[in-house]
Amino acid sequence: MNQDWEERVTAAWATFDGYAETEAAEFRAVIDALVAELPDDSPLGPFEQACAWDSTGHSDKAVPLYREALARGLTGYQGRRAKIQLSSSLRNIGQAEEGVKLLTPELDAPSDELDDAVRATLALCLSSLGRDREGLSLVLGALAPHLPRYQRSMANYARALVEPGT
Repeated sequence: MNQDWEERVTAAWATFDGYAETEAAEFRAVIDALVAELPDDSPLGPFEQACAWDSTGHSDKAVPLYREALARGLTGYQGRRAKIQLSSSLRNIGQAEEGVKLLTPELDAPSDELDDAVRATLALCLSSLGRDREGLSLVLGALAPHLPRYQRSMANYARALVEPGT
């Protein structure tokens, strides 16, 4: 879409915390009005609607919308966000294994500012499946580069959690 539309979507999301839980439908209506401006086949529409449902506590309603956005060809940064958020929502509705399958390939995707979010969400999905050591390994691996000291030690500990015989 155009820059004006993107700015209005960003502005709408900037107001999200100002809505009370009882006003969730009002927030979703704001997003729906913005989505109505898009072409019918735009992947941005279902993505923004999924985000609104998800953010207002309805992962079950968000999942099909994230899937639709991805099926319509949502790619790049927003496509990666959709995969992260879809995986989180899948976990919330008891389908963590599907979240793991969706996010695991993202570990090898070109690096960007969402790398840590991929690892954190994947770790949560793994934990929901009782695979806590793998999840902890991902989280420690993501944390290690941000530490002022002990980076190498934490990275080694992260690997040791998932290596056979440790």
